[in-house]
Parts: sequence; structure tokens; C-alpha cells
Amino acid sequence: MNKLSEQDPIQAYQRKATATRRIGKGKQCACGEQRPEALIAGTNSVICAACERKNEGKNTMDNHHVFGKSNDPTTTIPINVNDHRAELSVAQHDWPKETLENPDRSPLLAGAAKIRGFTDTIVFLIEKGLLWIAEMLEALNGFLVDTLGQKWWIGTPLAQFAPKG
Repeated sequence: MNKLSEQDPIQAYQRKATATRRIGKGKQCACGEQRPEALIAGTNSVICAACERKNEGKNTMDNHHVFGKSNDPTTTIPINVNDHRAELSVAQHDWPKETLENPDRSPLLAGAAKIRGFTDTIVFLIEKGLLWIAEMLEALNGFLVDTLGQKWWIGTPLAQFAPKG
């Protein structure tokens, strides 16, 4: 059974190392962005693509070709330029080259690209939109345990959500 991402760890490491060398280790934009793929190389001060575009009065959104431009040139979703560069485009680099480029226009490879693109997008949205909530709830539970005691929810409206048994 394959994982959702069939990332080649050696190639992924090489790409990350190349991006880090291009920018410099430990660098970050004034906004806090530190993913090397989102940072612009060759600038006097470290700046991310979104901040550079803001400074130039340009749109900070990109149109991401979810299924790869070769497989579907018209279906795009708007995505923040930094996330586009550092997450979704990076994810597409993990696809088999033949699927991403699909030079012969194979319908089977186009279908594979649709599945891969959908999966990458859903995983990105889960990580970006949901996982922080789980982390926040865990931190809040720890705070409530420290403040109110081990079973802080008993006698509150939240007791109805406690696991049964």
C-alpha cells in the first residue's frame, strides 16, 4: 500500500537543499516566511514572493494548475504565491515525470494526474486549514487541565462530547 505522497526522499532532500543553498540557511522574510522555495534569490535583503509582489503593487495569488498544465491547461485554483511555490508545485515535482509532462497526451496519465493533483490539494488544505485546530484544542486542553483539573469538563456543556464508556 502506497502512502498518499510517493515522494522520493532523496530527490526531495536534494531539491530542498538546492533551494536552501540558493537562499542561505536559516534565512527568512520580514513577514516570517522561511520556506526556501518561497524566498526570492538574488535580492539585497531576504524577501518572499508574496512580499515582493505586495511591494510592487501586484497580486499575491497564483493560478495553480492542479492537474499539471500538460494534462489540463484550463483548470486552476487561486493560491497564495508562497504556498504555490513551496507546497503545491513542490508536490508536483514528486509525481512521475511522465505523468506531469504527459508528452503523448495519454488519457491514462491525465487520469493519474487528476488523482495526484486532487490528492495533493486536499492534503495541502487539510494541513493548512485543519491541523492547526487540532493543535489548538490540544493546547487548550492542557491549559484547562492545569487550571481547572484533570476532568475539567465535568459539569460543563462540553461534558456531552466526552467519549462514552
